[in-house]
Amino acid sequence: MNWFDGFVPQRWALTTAQSRVEITGRIGGQRSKPALVLIHGFPQSHVMWHRVAQALKHDFFIVMPDLRGYGDSSKLPATSDHAQASKRAMAADIVGVLDALGISQAFVCGHDRGARVAHRLALDHSQRVIKLMLIDIAPTLDMYARTDMAFARAYYHWFHLIQPAPLPEMMIASCWREYLHAKLGGWGGAGVSFIEPNALAEYEGHFAQHATLTAMCEDYRASAGLDLTHDRASRAAAEKILCDTFLLWGERGVIQKMFDPLALWQAQCSAKVSGQALPSGHFIPEELPDATVSSIRSFFTA
Repeated sequence: MNWFDGFVPQRWALTTAQSRVEITGRIGGQRSKPALVLIHGFPQSHVMWHRVAQALKHDFFIVMPDLRGYGDSSKLPATSDHAQASKRAMAADIVGVLDALGISQAFVCGHDRGARVAHRLALDHSQRVIKLMLIDIAPTLDMYARTDMAFARAYYHWFHLIQPAPLPEMMIASCWREYLHAKLGGWGGAGVSFIEPNALAEYEGHFAQHATLTAMCEDYRASAGLDLTHDRASRAAAEKILCDTFLLWGERGVIQKMFDPLALWQAQCSAKVSGQALPSGHFIPEELPDATVSSIRSFFTA
C-alpha cells in the first residue's frame, strides 16, 4: 500500500478576513459520508493522522489540512500582535477549506495546537461544527493561569518559544533534530519509535527550515497574547461551545497530572462533555491509533 493510499494531496488558496494564505493537506474517504476534519498539532503536520485516516476512510470523508505555518502551508510574515498566527486566523482557514470543498458542516477532531484551533473554530463558527473532539489539552487560558514551577518545567517550550524573535529560532536551529526528537518523545512518551518513519522524515524536513521554526514560534507567541485576549473576550460574553464534545488525554501526560480536563471543558461548553484517559503519553493518535480510531468512530457515529 502506498503512503496515504486513497488520499489526494490538496492546496487551497484562501482569502479570509485576516489574510491570504495557501493551505496544503490531503482529502480522501467516502464523499457520500459525513465530513471529518482532523487537525494536527506541534511539531507535526497532517501526516500524523496517517494510521487513523486509513482506518476511517470508509466511515467518513476525511479532510486533513496543514495549519498555516506548518507542513507545506504558508509561512506568513510576522506582525507585531502575531495576528497572522492566532487561532482565530487558523480557524478561519479551516472554514475556507470547508467552503472550497462545498462542506457546510463537519465533525472536527484536533490534537494539541490543532485542538486549540478546533476550540476557536467551535466558538467563532459554531454552525459549522456538528461535534467536537479535543485530544490532550485543557483550555489555553486555564493552563496559563495554572502556571507554577511544575507546569513551567513540564511545558518549558510554552515560555521559551514566546520569547522575541529571533532568539528561540536561532537556539533551536543549532540543534533542531535533537529538539524535535525531544519534543516528540516527551510528555509521557518513550522516544520516537511509535512514529511512522515517513511521518518522522516529514517532520524533520519541515523542522529543519528556518521559516517553519519562525512560524511555530509565532503560533506560541499568539497563544500567549492575542489568543488569550480572544479567549477572555469569549468568556466575558459567556460564549460557549454549543456542540457535544469528547475529550481524550494521556495517562502519562501533563494534562492528567495537573488538570481536570472534564471539569475545565464543561465550564466552556453548553452541551454534553465526556471523555477518557488512555494509557499513553501526549501523542495519542500516533502512539495509540487503534484506540483513537475507536473513540472517533464511536463518538462521531453515535
